[in-house]
Amino acid sequence: MQQQVLSITQINEYIRARMDADPMLTSVAVRGEISNYKVYPSGHHYFTLKDEGGALKCVMFKNSAIRLRFRPDNGMKVIAMGKISVFPRDGAYQLYCASMAMDGIGDLYAAFEQLKAKLAGEGLFDPAHKKPLPKYPGVIGIITSSAGAAVHDMLRILRKRYPLSKVRLFPVRVQGVEAPPEIVGAIRYANRHQLADLLIVGRGGGSIEDLWAFNDERVARAIYDSEIPVISAVGHEPDVTISDFVADLRAATPSNAAELGVPDQDALHQLLDGYFATMATCLSRQIKAGKQHLRALAGSPALRSPTGYLEQRQQSVLLLKNRLIAAQVQNVERKKQRFVAQTAKLDAMSPLKVLTRGYAMAQAKDGKVLRSIAQLEIADPIAVTLSDGCVSAMVTDIKEKV
Repeated sequence: MQQQVLSITQINEYIRARMDADPMLTSVAVRGEISNYKVYPSGHHYFTLKDEGGALKCVMFKNSAIRLRFRPDNGMKVIAMGKISVFPRDGAYQLYCASMAMDGIGDLYAAFEQLKAKLAGEGLFDPAHKKPLPKYPGVIGIITSSAGAAVHDMLRILRKRYPLSKVRLFPVRVQGVEAPPEIVGAIRYANRHQLADLLIVGRGGGSIEDLWAFNDERVARAIYDSEIPVISAVGHEPDVTISDFVADLRAATPSNAAELGVPDQDALHQLLDGYFATMATCLSRQIKAGKQHLRALAGSPALRSPTGYLEQRQQSVLLLKNRLIAAQVQNVERKKQRFVAQTAKLDAMSPLKVLTRGYAMAQAKDGKVLRSIAQLEIADPIAVTLSDGCVSAMVTDIKEKV
């Protein structure tokens, strides 16, 4: 009997048909560690799953990959679900992956941790970026579902605590695939038109799937970009979302957000009463001090008897005048006595006094007083001053003292 000869394509198609008909291979879950993970421009993901004993080629097409809630990476342990089949062109069997989950951890939690690490690395959680809440907000914007119990709790608390604030409700869906775009749109709309002084973004409690809209990267970036301060109020106290990390303030519950967003009117009344009492006390003290000062002025001599006060001041001025005159007279007398004494001293030292005693003063023609014969020569004219006049003469003889 002649053996049938098959082409490679026929063999590969035969093996694929047998594998596709095997129930075990058409729906299989495979546990392994990801390696050589690549995402191509087409959107298809290619990788290898391996364990201690072997490796398995895998592919996840774009329509399946877009449903991933986390970003697979090399070294990550996962459970991949899909079917085992042959790619006829290469003759190699591989896992056609339809879905994937973290091994030992939920894929939602993995996605949460990955986005949290990414945004933290970009600085979206930086406390320096967080804006202070307005102390007395005039308008509060609430971005949540209009049908939930959370909005009614917030409205009730806001009316009770601070009825002066106006409330604007921005109704959005808070779960499902449509929720993130609606929440982002509401935040941007409120900012674009400056419709509030404070925004509260959140919803009531639920499962991690119910709260997932507030773990969306688009919502996180919209909160970060908001110029209006944002309070994140998602779920119950144990629930933590990405929105809580990005917001300017995290509230444990929606009701807590309403309490944190506005002051308590009862506390404000007490504060104002305290200010009023302090002001009243200060004003009473000022009035009392003013009365005392007025009584002191009323009892002063100047007001009781203005003419007497003026006469008293006139006597004081006259007394001061007399004292000044007396002091001036004494000063002039002292100056006069000193002048007479100095005049007598000058008169005693005057050359004219010497001349009255029979002396004479000889001067050269240039007016210099003659003190030595060295100043003269024969025939030099000289002037001789006596006590009662002056005589002109001429030198006829010079004799040196021996």
